[in-house]
Amino acid sequence: MPKQSEHDEQKLFFTWVRLQYPSIPVFAIPNGGHRHVITAKKLKAEGVLAGVPDIFVADGNPGLFIEMKAKKGQVSEHQKSMIEWLNKMGYQVKVCFGFDEARACVVEYLK
Repeated sequence: MPKQSEHDEQKLFFTWVRLQYPSIPVFAIPNGGHRHVITAKKLKAEGVLAGVPDIFVADGNPGLFIEMKAKKGQVSEHQKSMIEWLNKMGYQVKVCFGFDEARACVVEYLK
């Protein structure tokens, strides 16, 4: 079986979370990925910020950020700094290596 990309893991997560928790706003923050230089500049001008986690669970606790990684992915220095800052602000932030970890984090968080 070929390894799942971060994109594939995140798609699987959103399929699951939309079925499991349809009333809770859970959304992607499309900061990552490789983009054309012009597109990247436009997005940066619109407020895209390096290191912001990929997913937000907006349930009012004050919320859970998830940085989704492929099973062997790595966390960048920008991501580490942002995770530390968000934790200081009271948010829960989890780095999840694949769909199974992300699902477990959400289930635990919403208990």
